[in-house]
Amino acid sequence: LPRPVRVGIEATGSMQWFLNLMEELGIECLVGHPAEIRAAEPRKQKHDRRDADLILKLLIEDRFPAIWLPTKELLDLRALLRHRHQWVRLRTRIQNALQAIALANGLRRGSSLWTPRGQHAIASLPLSPHTAYRRSELQAMYVKFETDIEILNLEVEQQAGARPGARLLMTHPGVGPITALATEVFLGDPSRFADSKGLASYVGMIPGEHSSGKRQRLGGLTKQGNPLLRFLWGEAGLHAVRRDPELKRFYRRKLIQKGLGKARAAVARKLGIRMWIMLRDQIEYNEFCRRGQMQQKSGDACAG
Repeated sequence: LPRPVRVGIEATGSMQWFLNLMEELGIECLVGHPAEIRAAEPRKQKHDRRDADLILKLLIEDRFPAIWLPTKELLDLRALLRHRHQWVRLRTRIQNALQAIALANGLRRGSSLWTPRGQHAIASLPLSPHTAYRRSELQAMYVKFETDIEILNLEVEQQAGARPGARLLMTHPGVGPITALATEVFLGDPSRFADSKGLASYVGMIPGEHSSGKRQRLGGLTKQGNPLLRFLWGEAGLHAVRRDPELKRFYRRKLIQKGLGKARAAVARKLGIRMWIMLRDQIEYNEFCRRGQMQQKSGDACAG
């Protein structure tokens, strides 16, 4: 094709090879939001040729809903975090299976089952041949995953320590290297979010809504975002409420008003918004608190 060339495609999970090819050929490639592209076509007929015509029409009319794309460096760091998370989930499944074997044979150790003495106790249980083989295999897999996860944790800590944004986030109480690195690499450029509501919508931490007229109906969280980021924010929120006085008061208030599940979701969202502000303004936790106190004082002065 005669240059310049612009290509538009819908976002899909297997598009990275095509984006790499376009980059090698020096062709500009825009990736569009699939839901917004479909919304531009009212007809219910859908096939490849109509889809291609629709994308071409949106490109020509300058209405193509292009989305932000992460760099290759961010994609690689995302792969590291997803790999670690997947290994942690597999280790949890192995632990659950070993706990089931222990409980079925009268061994109740709880979390101490994962100590050397606990592992020796379950290895000493007199079991039938197939169950004993399963126990031995699970124990060997548990040791392997423990070693691999520890290596991945060290790699994540090293990567988080090398990135200024992640170091800023780790100054917040309850935020470790995994949550800090994941927040930075999955959010990308913080300035692309207009406000905190846009951030919460991107992560999927806003309630679904089906309202009409004066009647408002709110549902559960949309969860139209990155599930790993929501999970990490939720885990970090539980640690942050123990160390941050303002978050603790907020959590206790929501706990009384809304219950346990909604209180945890609210704290996770509030913590995520805090980290986004810290990334956007390039400030540490102490500076964030100072600005919040100054804003609160100015608000009280205006009210007085």
